[in-house]
Amino acid sequence: MKGRVVLVLIFAVQVICAFFFVSDILSSVLGLRSTPISWEMRELMEIGASIGLILGLLFGALALRKSFRERRVAEEKLRRASTAFLDLMQERFSEWGLTPAEKDVALFAIKGMTTAEIAGLRNTSEGTVKAQTNAIYRKAGVSGRPQLLSLFIEDLMQDALPGVKPEENEAAA
Repeated sequence: MKGRVVLVLIFAVQVICAFFFVSDILSSVLGLRSTPISWEMRELMEIGASIGLILGLLFGALALRKSFRERRVAEEKLRRASTAFLDLMQERFSEWGLTPAEKDVALFAIKGMTTAEIAGLRNTSEGTVKAQTNAIYRKAGVSGRPQLLSLFIEDLMQDALPGVKPEENEAAA
C-alpha cells in the first residue's frame, strides 16, 4: 500500500510540473496572461517545476528498480516452491513404488491432462493409461485425481499451519 501511495505522489508531482510548462507555453502563445510576472518569479517557477520533474524521474527510477527486485525475489520463491513440489512428488512416487511409466502418468495426471492426452503423449492406448492411473491410485491409497493432488497439497501446507509452531505441525500431521 505504501508503495502505491509513493507512486501516486510521484505521478502527481510530474503531472503538476508538466501542466505548469504546458500552461506557461500556451498562455504565452495565446496571449492569455493578463498580468505579467517578473522574470525572477518566472525563473523560480520554472526551476521548481524542473526540479519536480527531475525528482519524479529519479523516484520513478527507484520505484521501478524496487519493482524489478521484488519480481526477481518472487520468481525465485516460485522456483523454490516448484522445486520443492517436484522433490515431494518424486519422494512420494518412490515411497509408493511407482514404475517409471506410472511416474510419468502420475505427473501428467497431476498437471491436469486427460486420459486421452496422456495416451497421446506416451504413444499408448487409453486403456493402458487407465490401468496405470488405477495402479497409481491404489498404491497411493486414493480413489482419484483430486485426492491424489490433495495429498501433495496437504504435505506442502503442513509446514504452514497458522499459529502453530513447526514442532506442532509435525504432531498435527
